[in-house]
Amino acid sequence: MSGKVSYRKVTSLIIKEKIFSTRMLLMFPILLLFIPGMAWGFSDPSIILPGGHRPETPMEVLFYSSLGIVFGGTMCAVLMAFDGVSKERASGVLEVKLAQPMSRLSQTLALVHGTSVAVIIPVTFLLLISVFIIRYRMGAWPELMDIIIHIIATGLILTWYTLFTLIASSKAREQGTAMAFGVGIWFFFTFLWALVTSMVALASGIAIGQDNDSSWIALEGALDLFSPNGVYHHILETRLSGVQRGVSGWQIWLMTIAWTVWPLWILAKRMEDLVP
Repeated sequence: MSGKVSYRKVTSLIIKEKIFSTRMLLMFPILLLFIPGMAWGFSDPSIILPGGHRPETPMEVLFYSSLGIVFGGTMCAVLMAFDGVSKERASGVLEVKLAQPMSRLSQTLALVHGTSVAVIIPVTFLLLISVFIIRYRMGAWPELMDIIIHIIATGLILTWYTLFTLIASSKAREQGTAMAFGVGIWFFFTFLWALVTSMVALASGIAIGQDNDSSWIALEGALDLFSPNGVYHHILETRLSGVQRGVSGWQIWLMTIAWTVWPLWILAKRMEDLVP
């Protein structure tokens, strides 16, 4: 069996295992609540957000609905990936797999590919449902490029959290420890990163949370480049008119590449040196 055939077969098996797992069965109603549910809420013509803002375009609704991805989609990625290495390592299956003719790099790429796609497929399906909800509620379709960028950005953030969790899984011998590391990373970037931004602003003498302060906006935009959630929102903001947080397009795409390549390199190196 050729390397490409082996890669495709392993990837396909991982996708089927993950997407039809009990965990996905439990997570899907939560994703349904977070993704189409938020699209339904934010597309309400009478909704008024804090600050008196009201979403006026379909892309604005998609942007605000991305909170469902940040909270629900990324957690789903963590739950799908936390035992990707630790479970097989503890059971002895990993030793058998690594002894196969397929290279460790190919096995690592297949693991990342299969696990991330198993999360991306249902999330993308729910995103498309959100598009139809927006059309129904607002009477207008998002632009095709808005939808494409949203799907690409969502696929990237789900892949990033899959990579983070697989790295944690490769370092932990017990599934509970791997899950704790994965959830810890998710919690840090989802909830505690705002605290990091506030501490840096305080140390810099910048007023915290002032939306009309250009220094605060620029600082928040710059620090968001060092958070996967922040880069995700930066990508989506490229499709919003009038949004300028002092970050250039080349910086956004450079950090997008960095958040993809850097953890993938760490995981590949970890798997290459791993002793089952």
